Amino acid sequence: MAMGFGIIGCGMISNFHAKAIADVDGAELVACFDMVKDSADRLAKATGCTPYYSLDQMLADPKVDVVTIGTPSGAHMDPAIAAAKAGKHVIVEKPLEITLDRCDRIIAECRKAGVVVSTIFPSRFHDSSRKIRKAIDAGRFGRMTVGDAYIKWYRTQQYYDSGAWRGTWALDGGGALMNQAIHTVDLLSWFMGPVAEISAKTALLGHTGIEVEDVAVASLRFASGALGVIEASTAVYPGYLKRVELHGLTGSAMMEEEDIVKWDFAEAAPEDAAVKEQMASQKSGGGGAADPAAIGHHGHTHQFQDVVDAIREGRQPAVDGPGGRTAVEIILAIYKAAETGQTVKLPLDGDPELRAREVGVGGL
Repeated sequence: MAMGFGIIGCGMISNFHAKAIADVDGAELVACFDMVKDSADRLAKATGCTPYYSLDQMLADPKVDVVTIGTPSGAHMDPAIAAAKAGKHVIVEKPLEITLDRCDRIIAECRKAGVVVSTIFPSRFHDSSRKIRKAIDAGRFGRMTVGDAYIKWYRTQQYYDSGAWRGTWALDGGGALMNQAIHTVDLLSWFMGPVAEISAKTALLGHTGIEVEDVAVASLRFASGALGVIEASTAVYPGYLKRVELHGLTGSAMMEEEDIVKWDFAEAAPEDAAVKEQMASQKSGGGGAADPAAIGHHGHTHQFQDVVDAIREGRQPAVDGPGGRTAVEIILAIYKAAETGQTVKLPLDGDPELRAREVGVGGL
């Protein structure tokens, strides 16, 4: 029997969730909820699911086994906890939440209820990402020395003006880092391992009427001793493919969007020929570099499939709650470093103010 999905929040991202669910083996979209009746009705008409205008009523529907949450970033915790208490498995669109306390409450409630929680990071499921991670695990890079992430995107002023929550600390949780770059921040930490300390600067240079940054530059030291850089912006015209660069003593690899563009190792391996053949023929599109709607749903599909399989197999999903929390912690540390002008050490568990803060740089 197919696992029933319910979507919470019927904004733009709900379209990607609905398409992904339709492509998952053993899943069916059965319900959606939004407080705005027209939004719920629109998605229900497009997909054939049942619309709800009360979250409690949707969570009481016995056909709903799993919920996906696509509300504004700072409004993830309440529906996630409500779903867990109703016995529903929970998939949360990035970020898991905008403070560590909220992330931890979601994780704790899901654990208490015995339900799976997963944070949406579809970039981990790309074939290129998996190949790079496999090479790291095999030790092909040798000692990792440098890991960089570049997310130089463009968003118009109209993008921020289109929703009152956009560009606010309370609901967006941050700017170019928390909203756009978080996927690549997660990918970098997944490749390079834990971050030990950060120094950073942020600025608002290309937009008006928003509270958050549209430019950020951070210098990282990883727990391994390797160094790195994160550059993120929504003020770079016309917007370029996100890029991850990884270097070690015996190997280097670079990825643009979903494509591996550099693959150089001191010792050859059987898979190298296939990777280089793929490099010669595959070209990523623009992704979300200039248009937030110009992304594919295939990454979501792979991740939703993993969650369904995890539930059936009684295991944790590939990206669980703590896995989603990591990128939030890194970004909060970048904000703290930019605000104070000091190097911030991770983990942040010893900083109660930062764990619980409800606003960010410039909003204290």
